[in-house]
Amino acid sequence: MATTSSSLPNHKFRIKLLLFLILNLLYLQTFVFAHSSNSKFSKFSRQPNSDSSSSRKTKYSTSSSNEGFLSSVQHSLDHALLAQSLAFNLTLSHRTAQTLMLDPVNDCLELLDDTLDMLSRIVTMPKNQVNDDDVHTWLSAALTNQETCKQSLNEKSSFNKDGITMDSVARNLTGLLTNSLDMFVSANQKRPSSSSSSVIGGRKSLSSQDFPRWVSSSDRKLLEASVEELRPHAVVAADGSGTHRSVAEALASLAESSGRSVIHLTAGTYKENLKIPTKQKNVMLVGDGKGKTVIVGSRSNRDGYNTYQTATVAAMGDGFIARDITFVNSAGPNAEQAVALRVGSDRSVVYRCSIDGYQDTLYTLSKRQFYRETDISGTVDFIFGNSAVVFQSCNIASRKGSSDQNFVTAQGRSDPNQNTGISIHNCRITGSTGTYLGRPWKQYSRTVVMQSFLDGSIHPSGWSPWSGSFALKTLFYGEFGNSGPGSSVSGRVNWPGYHPALTLTEAQGFTVSGFIGGNSWLPSTGVAFDSGLL
Repeated sequence: MATTSSSLPNHKFRIKLLLFLILNLLYLQTFVFAHSSNSKFSKFSRQPNSDSSSSRKTKYSTSSSNEGFLSSVQHSLDHALLAQSLAFNLTLSHRTAQTLMLDPVNDCLELLDDTLDMLSRIVTMPKNQVNDDDVHTWLSAALTNQETCKQSLNEKSSFNKDGITMDSVARNLTGLLTNSLDMFVSANQKRPSSSSSSVIGGRKSLSSQDFPRWVSSSDRKLLEASVEELRPHAVVAADGSGTHRSVAEALASLAESSGRSVIHLTAGTYKENLKIPTKQKNVMLVGDGKGKTVIVGSRSNRDGYNTYQTATVAAMGDGFIARDITFVNSAGPNAEQAVALRVGSDRSVVYRCSIDGYQDTLYTLSKRQFYRETDISGTVDFIFGNSAVVFQSCNIASRKGSSDQNFVTAQGRSDPNQNTGISIHNCRITGSTGTYLGRPWKQYSRTVVMQSFLDGSIHPSGWSPWSGSFALKTLFYGEFGNSGPGSSVSGRVNWPGYHPALTLTEAQGFTVSGFIGGNSWLPSTGVAFDSGLL
């Protein structure tokens, strides 16, 4: 068949893509070879006290300023820029709004924006403004972003042929980020750590000394204020009595600012799908209460969206706070994956909210997150992702779905060097019969349940395998001081990675203070929290 003139540009474009891929493969091979001879890749302990606050006090300039590490991060940054250029060019070939929205390459483009933001901070920020915990979090999240990109491409493998090219580039970047993360952890293991500063029973309330230095005095006053005292930048009211009728319009109206942007959502139901991108930081959504202010969407995997795209609300900009709002995905029990809230925001807080759905209700994608006095309901894997997240004083309820089995968590740590995991502390876990506390989505899945009430719906074995013996030796699951009819560990699984009774030191490593460094940033949010064990 003769080649038409309209197909020539597309043919040339594919040749360019092929050359781009070959160059990137050669680039990665050269880089890995150059560093393999002089780098020791020691395994990072999966014990929770490796993530304790004692290892976070040292400034980044003390432990990680070596030229080799920074050069590694710069290589990752350069490759991420090349991958971003490829993803952008690929999305240009998908012209309609509908195909662009469903295109998994567009997911990769969004995630690369976030990765570039974090890697740039490691390379360019003054050394006295970044510490080891920040660097560890950002490298862990950058690696999670690449895993998420590959997941989106795999879910939509038949969407377009260009996904194969994007997947290869994503895998190359994964290799570079894995190397950077390993170098960072290896350097920290060689550095002596100070004595542990984990707190037992310390309930933190607001006081001036609790605020970190990077929070301005004006922010402190704003974040201490009650909802009535707030002076929002925008007020959303469906009846037209506010500054905007939709939340999307209010978000679009916010000017770029380093300070806090507050949007008040008055009582009502808002049928929207919202995105708060990486560059839109410090957004605070304040509603009038659970069940009063409701944001609802209905996107699902069954309707053609991949998991990442189904979120009713997606918050990627750091410093995201939500208070007194109900987030809903109403797709129903037979719609497969259908996310109500996806959060990839560092130092994010969800307070006094409700998150309702069925499968995959809450996607705790990445970075440091804190949930307090929040109700979360669902069926299969309804709390999942790869952030470092603590749930405190929350009501977690499984509900009747399309299956007789429910799974509360599916934690996605894919690399033992990531400082991620799910910590459920002082919560209530209730629901329908046949509920498991979790199952391992990825190889190094890490979840603990501590000082919580477990009702009779919890299956005696407590935890469920994902598939066969996958991850049973490498996961870290643990329980500590739980109560209720479902809390007995006598019938629990006997996997090598399961710990039926965490030690006091291990449990401290999963508290707000020990796991997400909450003492340094949560006071600025105005949300009460327990920094240690009760």
